[in-house]
Amino acid sequence: MRGFDADAFDAAYGKVMARWPADREALRVPTPFGTTHVNACGPADAPPLVLLPGGGGATSASWYAQAAHLARTHRVLAVDLIGAPGRSAPAADRHPRTVADLSAWLDALLDELGVGEADFGGHSYGGWIALHHALRAPDRMRRLFLLDPTQCFAGFKAAYLRHALPMLLRPTPTRVRAFLTWETGGAALDPDWLRLQEAAAGFPVIRPVTGPRPAPEALRALRTPVLLLVAANSRTHDTSDVTARAAGLLPRVEADVVPDVSHHALPQSAPPELARRLTEFLRE
Repeated sequence: MRGFDADAFDAAYGKVMARWPADREALRVPTPFGTTHVNACGPADAPPLVLLPGGGGATSASWYAQAAHLARTHRVLAVDLIGAPGRSAPAADRHPRTVADLSAWLDALLDELGVGEADFGGHSYGGWIALHHALRAPDRMRRLFLLDPTQCFAGFKAAYLRHALPMLLRPTPTRVRAFLTWETGGAALDPDWLRLQEAAAGFPVIRPVTGPRPAPEALRALRTPVLLLVAANSRTHDTSDVTARAAGLLPRVEADVVPDVSHHALPQSAPPELARRLTEFLRE
């Protein structure tokens, strides 16, 4: 496997970040689990909105297509996950190993940013983290939107895992591109975003925290308003199964399907109405 090229990754990351609003700030936030990189934009006194990216090479940069819209009403705080590709730096002697650790990391992050309560949004694995945090710290989350979240309401399709396995076992730019081409059905993907995914292959990551789906009884007790938007063309899980289970478990959920988009094409190549749905939900 070719060695990780930190310069190429940094250049690709910077090129995608150039698509963000001009007022974007890069924040370096200390936590007990390491220094967290946060891309922030929007009025400093606006309600805070924490955005968590998917796993793999997603990074906070992947919110570029939504950042400007969301920053009209919120202080957007897009986070690079600790131990994953991006500009966050895990502590040498401590990193998240459990769901409780992830929640403690987010609590520490909010504390350092001076945020008591925030809206949250998560895509894929980031949705799984955000939903678990809502269950553990409901007083710190006002509203939550989930974009095609994984392992929250249904498991992965066997075909998805089968196609992802070569990339997971031995990540290379070629395998990353082949997998994304398969999952997105050959859709035209933003070349800068795709280059960043390829550049993340071989990034020195820490084993991500994984675990079971949230317990049904915990989901039934959640009072946080949730907007669930599932990708119509997702090959990750069964779309109808995800929406049906979420509707049967969450007492305050709006569930809908985003047409003509796949799991990995969210949120960077989503249709324009996605921004409208998110801003309307967060304004309530």
